Amino acid sequence: MRNDSDIAVISTAYLPSVRRNDITETEMLIAVIDEALGKVGLKRSDIGFSCQGSCDYVSGGTFSFVPNLDAMGAWPPIHESHVEMDGAWALYEAWVRMQHGDVEIAVAVGSGKSSTGDPAEIYINELDPYYLAPLGPDPVSLAALQARQLIESGKTTERELAEIASRSRRDAANNPKQQLRSLETDVEKLLAEPYHRTPLRKSDLPPISDGASCVVMATAKKARELVARPAWIAGIDHRSEVHNPALRDLTDSASTRLAAERAGGVAGVEVAELMAPFTSQEVVLRQALGLGDDVVVNPSGGALTGNPLMSTGLVRIAEAAEQILSGGRNRTLAHATSGPLLQQNLVCILEGDN
Repeated sequence: MRNDSDIAVISTAYLPSVRRNDITETEMLIAVIDEALGKVGLKRSDIGFSCQGSCDYVSGGTFSFVPNLDAMGAWPPIHESHVEMDGAWALYEAWVRMQHGDVEIAVAVGSGKSSTGDPAEIYINELDPYYLAPLGPDPVSLAALQARQLIESGKTTERELAEIASRSRRDAANNPKQQLRSLETDVEKLLAEPYHRTPLRKSDLPPISDGASCVVMATAKKARELVARPAWIAGIDHRSEVHNPALRDLTDSASTRLAAERAGGVAGVEVAELMAPFTSQEVVLRQALGLGDDVVVNPSGGALTGNPLMSTGLVRIAEAAEQILSGGRNRTLAHATSGPLLQQNLVCILEGDN
């Protein structure tokens, strides 16, 4: 039985992930908020709290979230917040805010335009300013170091990475909101492609993407009024590891494992949406979570086929929720990450009424 204090995802929306979107972040957010609210017959005035996730470094300006408030509507006066992180953490803050019991409807959004800058230059700023940032290691080079450790330790092979890329591309072809349509999926041909950063090929890397996403949450009473089968947030937790990748075991993700345990564990999970922008990181996450072959991983195509920064993690929650809202699943898992090489990890467990 669900308690009146339980919280559920009742609607989601996100834009197709494209290489470049010529509209502003505010316009992207207006579109996804309109769609998500429209699905359940809500108006902006029904929202008790909203939280958005974005990044000034990605947007290329200071306080970039302020104009994005226009997407939510600033009148009548609203209760809102912002996190300088992926929208998944905006959802976490909104979930925490709803624990006070005075908010029935909350909205979390995430948005980013990677096309406006070079991620190889932007993401150096999140590294240690004394030891790592001066070396200038871009995210792909760091991921290649992680992949090399995985291969040398016997935890994966280049063939397994190619199989992950192939599966992700096939699944994305069935998802109208992913941007990869007709790319190579034959494993042998993928293995024959040249290295981009040894041992990673371009098929192991995510595309540069612009996009935005929105997730609407409601308390138990409102959720049952608005949708036939809510996606209940059974547990959610996030954990962080030491900042310097050189001080971590890059072939494991202890913080992901702990977050999953605190969120209720992976037993009974049927579908897992993992924020793994590199094929090698899916290997790390699957092993850290202990997911069996019976768990369907990233049926949406995942971050490997659409990676709008500051929105990718919230999209994983949206996809996991949709598996319950309309897909008939009973228990799903969503994962989001931030920081270099899976430094910070969030796990959300969603359940449907049997």
